Amino acid sequence: EDPSSSSSTQNSVAPELPGFYYDPEKNRYFRLLPGHNNHNPLTKDSIQHKAMECKRLRLLEEEEKQKKTTRAGLNSSVLLQKRQLGLLSSTSYCRLVHELKVNCMQRRKIEIHSPDSSVAGTNNFKIIVADVACERIFTVNDVEHGGCKYGIINLSGLGKESLTVEMYDNLYFTNRKVNSVCWASLTHPDSHLCLMGIAETPGCASLLPASLFSSTNPGDRPGMLCSFKISTAWSCAWCLNPQADNCFSTGLTRRVLVTNVVTGHRQTFGTSSDVLAQQFATQTPVLYNGCRSGEIFSIDVRQRNRKGQSWKATRLFHGSAVTSIHLMEAEHYLMAADMAGKIKLWDLRTAKCVKQYRGHHNEYALLPLHVNEEEGLLIAVGQDCYTRIWSLQDAHLLRTIPSPHPSSKDAIPSVVFSSRLGGSRGVPGLLMAVKQDLYHFSYN
Repeated sequence: EDPSSSSSTQNSVAPELPGFYYDPEKNRYFRLLPGHNNHNPLTKDSIQHKAMECKRLRLLEEEEKQKKTTRAGLNSSVLLQKRQLGLLSSTSYCRLVHELKVNCMQRRKIEIHSPDSSVAGTNNFKIIVADVACERIFTVNDVEHGGCKYGIINLSGLGKESLTVEMYDNLYFTNRKVNSVCWASLTHPDSHLCLMGIAETPGCASLLPASLFSSTNPGDRPGMLCSFKISTAWSCAWCLNPQADNCFSTGLTRRVLVTNVVTGHRQTFGTSSDVLAQQFATQTPVLYNGCRSGEIFSIDVRQRNRKGQSWKATRLFHGSAVTSIHLMEAEHYLMAADMAGKIKLWDLRTAKCVKQYRGHHNEYALLPLHVNEEEGLLIAVGQDCYTRIWSLQDAHLLRTIPSPHPSSKDAIPSVVFSSRLGGSRGVPGLLMAVKQDLYHFSYN
């Protein structure tokens, strides 16, 4: 059932009349106003918002009661029995166990500590991005006077009963809107951060050392490694393939810019649309791009861009702007989401869609996908502020998690999922940042 639906009950009870709203509780029609009115705020927007809020509160009550099942007739005892009888392989057994676990995750609020107590919990979370080992979370927070504030959260405290984390801020790098961020491995794994956004006009691309947000040696801080003005930046990606070492890409308005941060060499590829999503392959120096036009194409960054030369390789097409792409581990498949709320799994060898994951909600926002192949899970947060989890295997919707806060444009949660939150000995679960709060959905 779509949480944003507000007219299904109305249509089943009474016919819809133009300019009127039927209230099933009062069993009568009310006139709708064309816009907001302080004396009689009965508008379509207010009715839809009220219906969504009622649905959210009802789902929160069901979350507390834990009355949910991932699949009909599936529970831990049945799985164990099938495993013992040899009816399930080890891979299928582990995948189904994780499906059961994510369905029983319980929400707990995390206490955030900061060396500067004046900045802890005072700004709304906008973006959270985990490093490869899920030991640290880079955060982008909105500030009241405009712009953003950056910080890093250490997740080592998640394994304790108190559920506390340490957040370190660097107040020097502020007042810059951020559209995209990714971890970069320059001197060692996840040593730097690529930030793309708007620094007044035009846009700005920056490469910051992660040690700027460390509590050790506060007097010995390295400066910004790379920073340059560009047109509005929408996306970024770091290359881990040795054939394009020390390179990161920037998705701009109608072009792609690939920069070597050591030599300073830049290569530009013109496109017919804005590049909203990017990811490098690891086995080859190939960059995949998702565009506002709905096109997805790849670039081999070893080739030189010459006029009149066709440099686009794989080409896929969505019916709406592509907001997020994720290359699967074997690099034969690519997951993509668009602004029509469609999530598709593409076979890159045949250029055909092989699976579609239904239920996601999006109309205009740049919303990321989170794929965990080890557990066989796909996680995405919709514009309706619901976090949905699917099975990668058969595209079955496993769980829909309502936001702890009322739905609004500035309260869309940002999430991170891992079976090892806090490092190799970490705890499994989902991190959710919404408004000024951070929540941990732990395995039960």
